[in-house]
Amino acid sequence: DLLCREIYEKAARVTQTPPHTPLLDRVTTPADLKIMSDRELRLLADDLRAETVSAVSETGGHLGAGLGVVELTVALHAVFDTPKDHLIWDVSHQTYPHKILTGRREQMLSMRQKDGLSGFPKRSESPFDTFGVGHSSTSISAALGMALASDHLEEDRKTVAIIGDGAMTAGMAFEAINHASHVDKDLLVVLNDNQMSISKNIGGLSTYISKLWASKFYNQLRESGKKALRSLPHAKNFVRRTEEYMKSMVSPATIFEELGFYYIGPIDGHDLPLLVQTLTNLKAIKGPVMLHIITHKGKGFAPAESDPVGYHALNKIEPKQPVVEAITTAPKISKPKYQQVFGDWLCDMAEIDKRLIGITPAMCEGSGMNNFADRFPDRYEDVAIAEQHAVTLAAGMACEGLKPVVAIYSTFLQRAYDQLIHDVAIQNLDVLFALDRSGLVGEDGATHAGAYDISYLRCIPNMLLMAPSDENETRQLLYTGYMHKGPAAVRYPRGTGPGSMIASEMKELPIGKGVIKREGVAVTILNFGTLLGSAMTVGNTLNATVVDMRFVKPIDEELITALSQHHSLLVTLEENAIAGGAGSTVIEFLARQGIVMPVLQLGLPDKLIEHGSHSEQLTAIGLDTTSIQKSIQRRLKHLELPKLATP
Repeated sequence: DLLCREIYEKAARVTQTPPHTPLLDRVTTPADLKIMSDRELRLLADDLRAETVSAVSETGGHLGAGLGVVELTVALHAVFDTPKDHLIWDVSHQTYPHKILTGRREQMLSMRQKDGLSGFPKRSESPFDTFGVGHSSTSISAALGMALASDHLEEDRKTVAIIGDGAMTAGMAFEAINHASHVDKDLLVVLNDNQMSISKNIGGLSTYISKLWASKFYNQLRESGKKALRSLPHAKNFVRRTEEYMKSMVSPATIFEELGFYYIGPIDGHDLPLLVQTLTNLKAIKGPVMLHIITHKGKGFAPAESDPVGYHALNKIEPKQPVVEAITTAPKISKPKYQQVFGDWLCDMAEIDKRLIGITPAMCEGSGMNNFADRFPDRYEDVAIAEQHAVTLAAGMACEGLKPVVAIYSTFLQRAYDQLIHDVAIQNLDVLFALDRSGLVGEDGATHAGAYDISYLRCIPNMLLMAPSDENETRQLLYTGYMHKGPAAVRYPRGTGPGSMIASEMKELPIGKGVIKREGVAVTILNFGTLLGSAMTVGNTLNATVVDMRFVKPIDEELITALSQHHSLLVTLEENAIAGGAGSTVIEFLARQGIVMPVLQLGLPDKLIEHGSHSEQLTAIGLDTTSIQKSIQRRLKHLELPKLATP
């Protein structure tokens, strides 16, 4: 795309030839950093930054966050005795430089690819990856657990958590800070303050200090004090000291020290000698310590510095190919991503219903809400990285007659499960959940896969659960869920769909009713979600009936009953865990009705699906078209049914 092309042009020297990295070439383990001078460490940081850009340009992946912590990464490995001393990275989009320094440089071109390096820390991948992570705000809790374990086992090691200012907006981080001050164990927390998470930071913490220092009250008090003291002897120095004292009362030092931490900072996170000296000093301090550093996301690469959101993550950059003029060129059809389908629907619905409020936990861009946020700023709520709060906030709004729409990744809603049940479902409140990234997510792997939402949602009373098969059905089911009175969820995948025509008109679909897409004999494929294209291909080959179920809860009991009477095998197909998934819903219904017939459940197996392309993941677990057909044929052979007539 254009973004990838731009970075390719601006990084041509790096992408076409490997960067010249003489200092990095000397590093085989982090121990090699300990014998380098300050000057050599600075040169190493330059090499590491160039190597990171080079690797990401060839494999795709996260870029801006890693560039922002290059100096910090070098300093941490130069000062601490890793992996004996533990580094725990929060979110971990920023760990590519860490991986390069810890023996995985030669494997970087396999990053996020099948059987290659994970895009996140992974304990099974390296002893330097002390904690596996992909979600935000877990680092301080995990680090404190490790520090307590070290104390219990009488092991002499240091534990360091590296957390961004965006991740510090989550309640879990403060729960861990509160506990750390209570147990008073050795723990260093590095607060990496780049004033950015993925989207612009939201919340009181990120703006507290600047607001206070710029407030009318503070500045009036400041000026009044200056006037009152101006006539006194030595007033200039006294005024300056008084102003510094006033500032200290509202500084981060006061905040974190009141929470029980010894606070240092803020310091320049790109001043490598200063970082090394500071970390060396802090290494000897006992108890919980907070080091506050200021960094620039995308540091050292101009496009990423000027556009930290756009360069947060990139696709693989392909070199330019010669342009060959064709005699006839068919126009390329651009298919919208599902998040764009959602974003367009959200704006259209907001035009119709002024009760609509859009809520996101810090994923405006990822969830396709940019346009909505611009057009309806008074009806847009970004609650920062606080999924639990997002859900209960929506519940409170629904109590007062508003219609909140919570745009949230499937994997992130897992973090607010109690609120989903206790605050929304039990009270049967009118909240719509738009579940992005449902199903497998390709290169981001298991930490971001929406593998369980059908399983964890369908067991909740009062919940309406829908699984559209294409872009238009997504739009119509979002409208159906919005018009429904009570909790509702629409799950849709990452990326683009089959390219179905999207109707501008919105219609309520009959709740709990599936649609027969083709009629066949002997076998019925009950499809839940976006694998419908594969189901139709297999249905055409095997002359099977294919049904787009659309609803998981309530399920179309009437249709299933009728199909069971005229078919010998039911096949359920879903991109969700088989355990507790849509197929289980079908089996449970048949059991309640006393209907005995074979059911083949096809979905995600009871194991974590490693990263790779989405198609590679589907093939690996038997959900590609060929594998689906073979699975059905094996079951038919086992059932010893008569040979089926071809269509």
